[in-house]
Amino acid sequence: MRQLKLWGLAVGAAALALVGAVLFNALRVPALPAATAKTPALPPGLDDAVRRLSAAIQIKTVSYAAANAGAASEFSALHRLIAESFPLIRGALKREVVNDYSLLYTWAGSDPSLPPVLLTAHMDVVPVEPGTEGQWTHPPYSGAIADGYVWGRGAIDMKHTLMATLEGVEGLLAQGFKPRRTVLLAFGHDEELGGEAGAKSIADLLEKRKVRALFSLDEGSAILEGVIPGATRPIAQIGLSEKGGLTLALRVKAKGGHSSMPPQQTAIGKISAAVVRLESHQMPATLDGPGGLGLRAVAPALPFASRLALANSWLFGPLLIPRLSASPVTNALIRTTTAPTIIQGGVKENVLASEAVAVVNFRLAPGDTLEQVRRHVEQVIADPDVTISDYRGPGAEATAVADSDGPGYALIAATLHDLAPDALVVPGLVITGTDSKHYGRVSTAAYRFAPLRLAAADLARIHGTNERIAITNYGELISFYMALVRTSAH
Repeated sequence: MRQLKLWGLAVGAAALALVGAVLFNALRVPALPAATAKTPALPPGLDDAVRRLSAAIQIKTVSYAAANAGAASEFSALHRLIAESFPLIRGALKREVVNDYSLLYTWAGSDPSLPPVLLTAHMDVVPVEPGTEGQWTHPPYSGAIADGYVWGRGAIDMKHTLMATLEGVEGLLAQGFKPRRTVLLAFGHDEELGGEAGAKSIADLLEKRKVRALFSLDEGSAILEGVIPGATRPIAQIGLSEKGGLTLALRVKAKGGHSSMPPQQTAIGKISAAVVRLESHQMPATLDGPGGLGLRAVAPALPFASRLALANSWLFGPLLIPRLSASPVTNALIRTTTAPTIIQGGVKENVLASEAVAVVNFRLAPGDTLEQVRRHVEQVIADPDVTISDYRGPGAEATAVADSDGPGYALIAATLHDLAPDALVVPGLVITGTDSKHYGRVSTAAYRFAPLRLAAADLARIHGTNERIAITNYGELISFYMALVRTSAH
């Protein structure tokens, strides 16, 4: 009995210690920074800047999958608009046209020994889906200025950053600012196609010149308002990395024949079973990568129960991961995702398909490799009748993870704190692709963020219908880039 009591006391003490450690970790979560009711300081001349953004949206620099005969004239028109709109930049910065359509500007600093700052954007936009033009409140390439917004394709992806960066630099030139650190502005022309002709060519040129930037800043994350469930404040997430991508084609061949005499499993049945197995056996999730880091960093803005669980993910991980996996948004942050996107097979209702094909897209989380994904697919499908091959290319690894304690991150975060004191600034993972995958070759500190304010309903506007940006938010973007250049290049 005495030994049982001792065991009971030991178990009780261990339980109390565990509870104490869990509560201690929850209480160690940083306090939510005080928010002020500061009204964003809008830059002077905002009305004129808005008209210039509108004019840029009206130029149809559309990236199509096939060659676009009109691309040259559209990009030339945008180049002319930039030159005419920003005369001080034209006079003070060196301008280079790279691979016909992309632009590289160099604002030489007074101290060439300092590593430069690299600010990037892309000039191309995605097409408007045929048949949806009538669903737009204002025509998609009108650049309409109405109801406090600028409307049109490119308003949030990403002519807003292109033009706001130029507005900020022009504003600094007007103030007589002279940088000590060189500032590079890189504007690719085919990001929506992967950036192979634009950003990659610019990065090749910079690499040839042995440029090593202090940091680079591209699109990626934004200021999310009401997007993260339970968050009591807007979340400004600075992307440290972006996911890689791999698309595989699964193919089954069969004899075909009349549908009245089907085999035990048809080509379509086999390919369907392979897809089901892949969806049922996802790549493992983890809270250890930049996606998990970002989720834990949001904890100060969440209710106590969520803070407690995130602060003790070592204990509550088995409970957290299923809940996070249930949401497409948070699931994408913690694992390599599996998305069947195309399935084809058969020509007639009474003819057995002689071939069936499925296309599956994977977005690789940092830590997973292309080889690991291919091996996972082979092991899960485990059917010699299903051949697996790359679909339109070998894919791309996830990018390196930038340092959330580095000087570039600190400069971006400090600028953002001043601009948007209502937002909680956190690191995170970008789940889509950007041109930063190319610029990472000239900077180990490649960050992905623009101070675009997005509510949950706005997410569908990206590449969708009724793309728009609030005029006040566009003013914030201009102020942000002006302040960031001033503080990082002084």
